Amino acid sequence: MAQRIDTSGNRLDDAARAGWLYYVAGNTQEEIASKLGISRQSAQRLVSLSVSEGLIKVRLDHPIGRCMDLASRLKSRFALDLVEIVPSDPASDSTIAGVAQATAAEIERWLKRPDPVVMAIGTGRTLKAAVEQLMPMEAPHHKVVSLTGNIAPDGSAAYYNVIFNMADTVKARSFPMPLPVIASSAKERELLHAQPMIRETLTLAAKADITFVGVGHIGADAPLYLDGFITDAELKALQKAGAVGEICGWSFDAEGRLVDGIINDRVASAPLPSLEDALVVAVAMGKRKLPGIRATLNRHLVNGLITDERTAEGLLEL
Repeated sequence: MAQRIDTSGNRLDDAARAGWLYYVAGNTQEEIASKLGISRQSAQRLVSLSVSEGLIKVRLDHPIGRCMDLASRLKSRFALDLVEIVPSDPASDSTIAGVAQATAAEIERWLKRPDPVVMAIGTGRTLKAAVEQLMPMEAPHHKVVSLTGNIAPDGSAAYYNVIFNMADTVKARSFPMPLPVIASSAKERELLHAQPMIRETLTLAAKADITFVGVGHIGADAPLYLDGFITDAELKALQKAGAVGEICGWSFDAEGRLVDGIINDRVASAPLPSLEDALVVAVAMGKRKLPGIRATLNRHLVNGLITDERTAEGLLEL
């Protein structure tokens, strides 16, 4: 019978210490065992526990030549101010771990600035994974504002809205958007946006120094559809109208132009900040997202991109 791993406070303390000795201080497992007065097998288990419990987050910090070349070409072709390309997993075309880690590193760089920063955050699976990678810090002089509503269609908190988790991790002031992602009508959205508290949040979002957004696709498994924000009929209408992607609920066609009607007149999200005064970074990867990412770049809806090798290659093919 397998022995159950003790994840009590003392056990996690030991795991954190072992993880630090191994990954940061560069000790071997034999050296860790000697320093902690335990067996080599126990040291190995503690190091593994430090990773599985999220006590240690390992990031690659080496400028891989291929990624650097792709980033340079994308930067030049699409007139981007920031491009980060991470290696693709040869065994998987869907893992978002690398992109999430690169995004977390970029978020941390901004939050470590001494001067106050307004950071706007969209929503999505990759951004949620990135926020989960953030190192705890004290950044009360910064403001983090949500671009999207945080209320799901059933009235619950939207699962992939990351503003609360992020604010808790970095101890920055948070400004959520207490709205549905998509209002029931254009008139309801107008009334909601007219509320003083919402107006102030929208004004703050427009002044963001740095913005991170996900790019959703408009396929059969579109996030907007899977998460219950749009109906099957609305999804088909968007596809018929030529929609290929969406950012914060705003759907657009292959040219990056917003699709008239359908849902765009009901999207309660804030508009993306102006690229003249801010950095707006798209965080996205994958073959099914290529049309949406390409449209985003061609239309200059963003001026930054964090993605992986395969996606970068796909963007440069045409």
